[in-house]
Amino acid sequence: FFSTHTPPSPILSGLVGSEMCIRDSSQLAEQLSEAIREIDQFKLIAQRAQADLMNYRKRATDEIEETRRNANTGLLLKVLSVIDDFERAMALIPDDAVAPGWLEGLQLVHKGMQTMLEAEGVKRIDTVGRKFDTRDTEALIYEDSDSAAEDEVIRVIREGYMQRDRVLRPAQVVVAKQANQHSDESEGENNA
Repeated sequence: FFSTHTPPSPILSGLVGSEMCIRDSSQLAEQLSEAIREIDQFKLIAQRAQADLMNYRKRATDEIEETRRNANTGLLLKVLSVIDDFERAMALIPDDAVAPGWLEGLQLVHKGMQTMLEAEGVKRIDTVGRKFDTRDTEALIYEDSDSAAEDEVIRVIREGYMQRDRVLRPAQVVVAKQANQHSDESEGENNA
């Protein structure tokens, strides 16, 4: 009646169970570290997606602003053309040609147009007396001058304007050049 199989002792069964627990806990530790790696990857993906979204919003806002600016540019250039004509007409009005009230009214209209331009960030480019700069001026004529320095703007033909930080319309100017030294020398030789 003796059984060949003896039941394990409680001590041995505890050892076997703890060995299984160790294997299970090492598997759990691996699964946990894998889960933590996946969480970190998902966090990175979420952060990148959030940064991409913020960049997209900024880019879209900038594009909308640029489109608005470009739309305004066309209109502002047309208004500047009208202001040029208005200023030329005002300059040609003889003092005795209109009643004082009319002239004052025209001057108020001109001031109103200037105020509207200033509200849009448009200002006139100061050019006379400074060195010619191709970024905001166009030289239409080079004129001999003894009183101005070489490449100095001596006269404005058409006013130029800036809108905030960019050139809206370059000024068209007359630029000084020094009298030709060679022609002066040759004239002196011919007179001798």
